[in-house]
Amino acid sequence: MVTRVLVTDDALFMRTMLKSILLHKGYEIVGEAANGREAVRMYQALHPDIVTMDITMPEMDGITAVKEILKHDPNAKIIMCTAMGQKSMVLEAIVAGAKDFIVKPFKAEKVLEAVQKLVS
Repeated sequence: MVTRVLVTDDALFMRTMLKSILLHKGYEIVGEAANGREAVRMYQALHPDIVTMDITMPEMDGITAVKEILKHDPNAKIIMCTAMGQKSMVLEAIVAGAKDFIVKPFKAEKVLEAVQKLVS
């Protein structure tokens, strides 16, 4: 069974980079969201296996989106995407229910390692 991923980031080039890494390893990208509000809506509609979630986005930030998604599905598997120097926000995201995090700029092996941990 193919793992279905929802990619969330307000920067198109970051979504494109993540999609490329994941598609190359056989993951299916079921959707792309440009902010937390879109991610929550798309999660409810698409029921992906994994969500990658940027922390800092317009309309609804990633931490709020994690909380909203987990209200609807306590078993949601969410990986936070963070820029260097956002350690306190990563901790807040993990406390909110995110399962893991990856740091920008993305390294393919770290992205795949985080996703694989949640698939296993």
